[in-house]
Amino acid sequence: MKGVSLLLLTTLASFTPYVHADRLLMEGLSDEPPNSAEGLVRPARGMSMDRVIERFGEPTEKIPAVGDPPITRWVYDGYTVYFEDQHTITSVVHR
Repeated sequence: MKGVSLLLLTTLASFTPYVHADRLLMEGLSDEPPNSAEGLVRPARGMSMDRVIERFGEPTEKIPAVGDPPITRWVYDGYTVYFEDQHTITSVVHR
């Protein structure tokens, strides 16, 4: 058994010069499109529910409030808007 482990270790060590790794840029993973004409336009923090409907129309789904403080979700094509009471706290782009 020790001979097999030693053979396996030696074989793997011989491939070491051919192994390479890609660099993962974490900054790119957390960036969301800006609320501008160049990105996905979506509700900004602090907008009232009435203003969101006025500007973006009715959502495809309204998920009732849960928790304390009450958090409500409205689902649109491409993003979800989160409200605390009657005001937007964030909008999240669907991936």
